[in-house]
Amino acid sequence: MKRSAAVAAVFEPVSPLTTFEETVARLGTAIRVGLLAPSTQLPSERDLAAQLGISRSTLRQAITTLVQSGLLESQRGRGGGTFVVTEPPLSAGPGVPLDHEARNVLDHRVAIETGCAVLAAERRRPEDLDAMMTYVDRMAGALDFDEYRRGDIRFHIGLAEATRSAFLVGVMTEVQGQMSELIVHIAHPELLLTHSNAQHRRLVTLLERRDGAAAVALLREHLEGTEHILEGLMPPPAAT
Repeated sequence: MKRSAAVAAVFEPVSPLTTFEETVARLGTAIRVGLLAPSTQLPSERDLAAQLGISRSTLRQAITTLVQSGLLESQRGRGGGTFVVTEPPLSAGPGVPLDHEARNVLDHRVAIETGCAVLAAERRRPEDLDAMMTYVDRMAGALDFDEYRRGDIRFHIGLAEATRSAFLVGVMTEVQGQMSELIVHIAHPELLLTHSNAQHRRLVTLLERRDGAAAVALLREHLEGTEHILEGLMPPPAAT
């Protein structure tokens, strides 16, 4: 069956820097705006991974996230496969994946967190890294998202604390509060949280090495991943 240009774009190769998150965003957005219609069957795992230019394991993780988020469903047996659910939630439209206010929050977060990473790499003390790793371990053992999120907030505030700037700690706390207002609206499958926390652990290692450039690059990847997930899983605004 010939695909429209818009649908064909859904299956173009994914950026190698954020393959998991962008795959979730690409497929999630296509489902919510109706490019992938209800009950549409996705290509086979082998074919879809090849079209997106990603590994089959990454595709499998993204599909699992979308299944857990209620956008896809897997069917076994003859005629089985991965299908768009029969009644997926719709977004307001493909042109505005995130509203202006949400974009402002995300841009503010990028500016603050990457700046903190530069200073933390220069000024961190062993006790700062120990505290951040404590929160990484707490997130790894979290029993639910609320517990994970509390550790996540403290981890990012810990990054600001490592700058030795009380002002930046205050701004980071504000940013984390704003982010909580956004991410409360999306699903948080275990695979997604595990992937995110692995980046937290790597960030601590880079700060320990005082590698500010690599810390900023990793943190930008981490934050961009959150943006992709929000674009793919954010529900439509409530009708007024």
